[in-house]
Amino acid sequence: MRDPSVSRNSAGRLSPIRRTADLRRLRDEQFDVLVIGGGVTGAGAAVDAASRGLKVALVEARDFAAGTSSRSSKLIHGGLRYLEQLELHLVHEALTERGLLATRLAPHLVRPVPILVPLPSANLPKRAWQRGYYGLGVAAYDAFAGMFGSGRGMPLHRHLTRDGARHMFPSLRADRIVGAIRYFDGQVDDARLVVNLARTAASLGAAVATSARVVGFVREARQVVGVRVRDLESPDQEPFEVRAGTVVAATGVWSDDMSQMLNDVGVRPGFRVRASKGVHLVVPRSAITGEAGLILRTATSVLFVIPWGGHWIIGTTDTDWQLDRAHPAASARDIRYLLDQVNAVLDRPLTTDDIEGVYAGLRPLLSGEADSTSALSREHAVVEPMLGLMLVAGGKYTTYRVMAADVIDRAVRRLGVPARPSRTDELPLLGADGYAAAWRDRQDIARRHGVTAGVVEHLLERYGTLTVHLLAMMAAQPQLAVPLTGAPEYLAAEVAYAALAEGALHLDDVLTRRTRISIETAHRGAESAGHAAEIMGEALGWDATVRQKEVEHYLARVTAERQSQTMPDDATADAARIGVPDVRGLAADRRMPLLEIEL
Repeated sequence: MRDPSVSRNSAGRLSPIRRTADLRRLRDEQFDVLVIGGGVTGAGAAVDAASRGLKVALVEARDFAAGTSSRSSKLIHGGLRYLEQLELHLVHEALTERGLLATRLAPHLVRPVPILVPLPSANLPKRAWQRGYYGLGVAAYDAFAGMFGSGRGMPLHRHLTRDGARHMFPSLRADRIVGAIRYFDGQVDDARLVVNLARTAASLGAAVATSARVVGFVREARQVVGVRVRDLESPDQEPFEVRAGTVVAATGVWSDDMSQMLNDVGVRPGFRVRASKGVHLVVPRSAITGEAGLILRTATSVLFVIPWGGHWIIGTTDTDWQLDRAHPAASARDIRYLLDQVNAVLDRPLTTDDIEGVYAGLRPLLSGEADSTSALSREHAVVEPMLGLMLVAGGKYTTYRVMAADVIDRAVRRLGVPARPSRTDELPLLGADGYAAAWRDRQDIARRHGVTAGVVEHLLERYGTLTVHLLAMMAAQPQLAVPLTGAPEYLAAEVAYAALAEGALHLDDVLTRRTRISIETAHRGAESAGHAAEIMGEALGWDATVRQKEVEHYLARVTAERQSQTMPDDATADAARIGVPDVRGLAADRRMPLLEIEL
């Protein structure tokens, strides 16, 4: 539990000093719940457990959201296509969560984005059928949100003529459409939401540590009573034990590593997880003229074209992936597929020269239902394959809170301790309290702090009411008030804040996840690396040698990713990408099992 004499914002500060203290707590204290995995589900589970008054720890082998949770389509959505598949329970669940995030839990991070459903050219009867069919689906989507959405948070849909659609999205080919339907979903910076969840858990008293790799379970008889953890920032130190009444593994596409380990000791895991690769392209806003996003049907899935600040995100693919899970690689084939799909409806075709960034992520899908990854389950599962150990996997980013509440409900029943029911539907994340008033008063805030309204708006949309801390840093250190070299959309203060308050330990953490410079600039962050390393080095006490190594590693990563994206297929792209070791010294998944069991 948090010390009541410490403010919630201060208690959620993930500073270098806090990491040292939390590592000491991991060694010395007994926890009710230990969460493995710093993605959206693991961080959400830590928030849920800590908010019930349980003693909680969270460990992550790399960085918050380093895997799937930073590589999504950046949407908080109800799953319009699930409605078409009559999976009404999934739509209900997701729309409820969308409403909560947009209105109560994280309004500073989740906001409406308009999306067009283009109606393809066809003969008159088919055109009437298409408009009726899609219109009914979107109307039902809105109706579900109104009935079950816990505060809609999104405007209603409307039908558009061909001229209306092209007025909103001039880049649409006039000969390919007869009109469109505009609806709204939520947009989010996925990695920033995960960082906010981790900080919120910390503000409630959880011990939180990244670069803390679980290397084994601690067992007594047939029961898991803890884990063994290696601090990857101190590789010469021996692993240490962390004791807990219940261990919750929220490891996404790494779940099968645990399953394999459990099979080795005669325990069946209860499910398997398959990894489906989703690739996204980022192009400048000037490459496409439009004021809304697009959702397009493809032969295997759907394709989104989503406005993202001064950029567009185009994605995604949906293909089986069985290679390196830490760094899934996009191939030239993936990139060509996405360009072909989007170019079918654009009046000016995009080329590889338009691409600023590319990223690939892996969806954890519960397998066994079908051979096609697009048909695998988006639902989640919670199993307890061994006393004291719970695995949670599957699901959607949007419904992370439901998954977290489900697994912690199970943990509470097992622990048999007095604990409140889940209340995370009423718990705003850090930065959300007072956000509406701060946005309303943003002009006054700018005048008081001597900055432009644009700076305040940028910070409010990334940090919410925590913006005051960045403004104070800029006032105290004017060198932090300048734009970052090579990335003028970001301020130097954001790099310092990431290191001092958001748990960033490496240059890659800042350029890839605390900011999105690695995908939003044509140089992929290479021109920003030196300036960012200088700021981080000042905050974290790096000497010249460490700064140089951080920059060299980051540049090598960029080079490897660029090379992988020219390779013809998954195998060659993967071989090019894994040539650069992880900055935290982890070996490729294929060479090292995730966990070893201690008997």
